[in-house]
Amino acid sequence: MNALMVQGTTSDAGKSILVAGLCRVLHRHGLSVAPFKPQNMALNSAVTPDGGEIGRAQALQAQAAKVSLSVHMNPVLLKPNTDTGAQVILQGRSIGNLEALDYHDYKPKAAEAVFDSYAKLQAEYPYLLVEGAGSPAEINLRKGDIANMGFALRAKCPVIIIADIDKGGVFAHLVGTLALLTAEEQALVKGFVINRFRGDIALLQNGLDWLEEYTKKPVLGVLPYLHGLNLDAEDAVPENQESTTDKFRIIVPKLPHISNHTDFEPLRLHPEIDLQYISHLEAIPAADLIILAGSKNVGFDLQWLKSQGWQTAIDKHLRYGGKLIGICGGLQMLGEAIDDPLGIEGTPQSHEGLGLLALSTTLKESKELSNKVGRLSFDDAVVTGYEIHAGKTTGKALANPALILEGQPDGAISVDNQIFASYLHGLFDSSEALVALLAWAGLKSLEPFDINKQREEQLERLADAIEESLDIDHLINEVMG
Repeated sequence: MNALMVQGTTSDAGKSILVAGLCRVLHRHGLSVAPFKPQNMALNSAVTPDGGEIGRAQALQAQAAKVSLSVHMNPVLLKPNTDTGAQVILQGRSIGNLEALDYHDYKPKAAEAVFDSYAKLQAEYPYLLVEGAGSPAEINLRKGDIANMGFALRAKCPVIIIADIDKGGVFAHLVGTLALLTAEEQALVKGFVINRFRGDIALLQNGLDWLEEYTKKPVLGVLPYLHGLNLDAEDAVPENQESTTDKFRIIVPKLPHISNHTDFEPLRLHPEIDLQYISHLEAIPAADLIILAGSKNVGFDLQWLKSQGWQTAIDKHLRYGGKLIGICGGLQMLGEAIDDPLGIEGTPQSHEGLGLLALSTTLKESKELSNKVGRLSFDDAVVTGYEIHAGKTTGKALANPALILEGQPDGAISVDNQIFASYLHGLFDSSEALVALLAWAGLKSLEPFDINKQREEQLERLADAIEESLDIDHLINEVMG
């Protein structure tokens, strides 16, 4: 078995991107490789062919490796729905909500799933690239760890540690992380990778020499800062680009529990669109299109919307002829009521919706998880995507569906044709559906844009940079071997 684990000095050090790039590099070298992340905490997720749920980053990594998705690539997925609790997805299926302390007690069962999934992938793929979570030096999380060194020790998996030099303090991050590991854990560390370096590497060389001498560990490579590298984020919402007035303006409220915001990457990256996420207490600007995203706590986020003045802003937007789209939780918010009698999102309660569509939703214990193909109800444009939701929606508005998915109606379009609501994530990934939906929203002159082609181009660009910066033969034959 040839495996390698990428751990980071911090969150967002570059673990997910390095694993994705290495997956593509190993595929280029003719090697069968799969990604694996023992435990992930994220609200961006994907649906596997067998109807399971895994982190979105692992879906991107599988795309990079050109292999099919499997629930075993991310056996434990934690989806936060409060400040202290999360829904726990075990090998693709929800086992319910747990508070942080309760999950700590549950970790031995989670560990069983982790190593069961790891064994299954080992039996199928000769190479595995494993991604850690956060930092291995989180002292308060060391007991029962299955995400970083706790996994690496039991699996006897070699580790490389990546650090982001763009944040500053890169040598302190690497030396400090290594110092907080046990001697047995330090022995598993085979070297360092420095990420997002700008400038002449000759100016860094004396620091690299010092690091190698001080730690007795090699620097395996220095990755450049790749300007404009756009790949699906594991969890963090992308920062807004500078707003422009000459483009089609789309605004998305940045819900406290926003989920699957990767839905909007085809819009954010489209050359004719100015997409802005509107944060807490931020002024709500005029826009051509407003989109309400998915949410892991729809009731809480609905109340947040109202507290931020969004109901008034949306009503004004519609009065002036603007268009509105709701996806998944956004669809539920647009209705008359959201009922949670079982406390799926916390305390059992009901919420009055925005009242813009004649529909109501009751949250259920069972979860809809499926990949779907269909077409827009008002156009022949093909749509592909996936559903992840725990609600049953009913009401008169559904008589005028937004989509026809595998022969079944989905969502709703308002009688005045201003509101489009659907449960389908990935709605904009199909280039022809993107064109049709933007034309519906009022953007008539469109440049062709294919997000899937763009992802492939970015993965190839990332792999090129890794091949240029790391000794891949050494990594495969010496470090992984």
